[in-house]
Amino acid sequence: MNSFPAAATTQPLLEDDFSFYISFFQDSSAAPPAAPPTSFSDMPKGRRRREARASASGEERRKKRKTIANLLTSIAAIDAQDESERRESDEDSRRELSLLEDNHHRKAEAMLDYYSRLEDNFSALDDDADTLRSKRVRGAASAVAAAAAAASASVESDAGPAASAAGSGHQQRRLWVKDRSRAWWDRCNHPEFPEAEFRRAFRMGRATFDLICEELGSAVAKEDTMLRAAIPVRQRVAVCIWRLATGEPLRLVSKRFGLGISTCHKLVLEVCTAIKALLMPKFVQWPDGAAAAEAKSHFEAASGIPNVIGSMYTTHIPIIAPKISVAAYFNRRHTERNQKTSYSITVQGVVNPDGVFTDVCIGWPGSMPDDQVLEKSALYQRAAAGMLKNTWIVGSSGYPLMDWVLVPYTHQNLTWTQHAFNEKIGEVQRIAREAFARLKGRWTCLQKRTEVKLQDLPVVIGACCVLHNICELRKEEMEPDLKYELVDDEMVPENSIRSVSASQARDNIAHNLLHHGLAGTAFF
Repeated sequence: MNSFPAAATTQPLLEDDFSFYISFFQDSSAAPPAAPPTSFSDMPKGRRRREARASASGEERRKKRKTIANLLTSIAAIDAQDESERRESDEDSRRELSLLEDNHHRKAEAMLDYYSRLEDNFSALDDDADTLRSKRVRGAASAVAAAAAAASASVESDAGPAASAAGSGHQQRRLWVKDRSRAWWDRCNHPEFPEAEFRRAFRMGRATFDLICEELGSAVAKEDTMLRAAIPVRQRVAVCIWRLATGEPLRLVSKRFGLGISTCHKLVLEVCTAIKALLMPKFVQWPDGAAAAEAKSHFEAASGIPNVIGSMYTTHIPIIAPKISVAAYFNRRHTERNQKTSYSITVQGVVNPDGVFTDVCIGWPGSMPDDQVLEKSALYQRAAAGMLKNTWIVGSSGYPLMDWVLVPYTHQNLTWTQHAFNEKIGEVQRIAREAFARLKGRWTCLQKRTEVKLQDLPVVIGACCVLHNICELRKEEMEPDLKYELVDDEMVPENSIRSVSASQARDNIAHNLLHHGLAGTAFF
């Protein structure tokens, strides 16, 4: 077992230990040698040799002890010197740290004092600027008032006080409104503007545009103030429809209509909100009664499939990468196809035989497949409540087969009967695809990422769906160059058949289509 002091022993103890050893070796070396025998020659020869060796060995031991004592003394002196230097270094470090802290406090106090004086100077300058600005405004107002008074005095003799008041009011508003050119909108709004050019610009005829303005007039109209005249309802609606139809940047919309950029952005959101609040309940309605019977009759005449009330489809609207929940909006299929990172939200819609939306579900993240979007929709809740009994909504292969959702066969090695059924299902599904293609073709803002915030985008898309229905109901024709090719990836859900009775009903429909001569021959 090691008998030396532990490594954590302090320096004073170490010096005491060394002094013990030093004194021991010094005492040993200083001890007087044993007295030799009085007569060395009288000793035996063997003893003399032993005594000689012992004497030599004792001398060597004394030398070694003396050497070790010297070494220990040197080590102790070195340790003491190191300890002294360390203490001096610590004292120097503390003094330097104290000096640095004092310098820092002095600099901080100087900077705070400097910023305080600087702030006082700026406050004084702001007060002077406000005073000067108010003086200039009062001077300009006085000059305008004097000019208006002079103009009214000169006009009173000819036109009377009414004309004088109108002139002074016009001059006062020019102080507060930046002068921008509205020549383009004034030309479009003129009654003699060609109908074809108006339809090409706003995706609808003048009569339909007037109808929308009349419906929204009470919601979007504003009153004139003492400082400026309100923007007319027709111009407000025109800014919104032009923005939705062309997807033009707000800075260009601003120049075209002679309004500020922020004003145009505000108008678009206000009109879209009014459209969704006032016109969506009126123009996006689920068919019931006579309308449902008429829809079933038209679908059966087109496909031979009975009790079909609507055709369903889900598309994606590109968006700018959101700041939160980025992974939820990441569209992997579009990214792989376009070789470009894509983010989107979904729009699920059900249309009648005329391509008019009867139900829409807007805003779920683009990473969700079609079947999950369907489960999140109000349509699914309506079906769960038993409101869609004995009816079919035809969907694509991205939806599951349920008691109220009819989808094509998706497994391999289809029979002739199943091929014929898929052909007829495709004809019904094509109605929804073409309706969505017209929606995106007519309202170009849905084809590309827009400047609208994510939380405001469902309102804008809902307004586009309402305007689509209005145009479809009023038989507004689309320009040929506005046709849009719809590209959306469909993924077969993992559980594609969720109802045994629905699977049997689909087989019966497929059998009747083939054996009653309604299946056609395209699948051959």
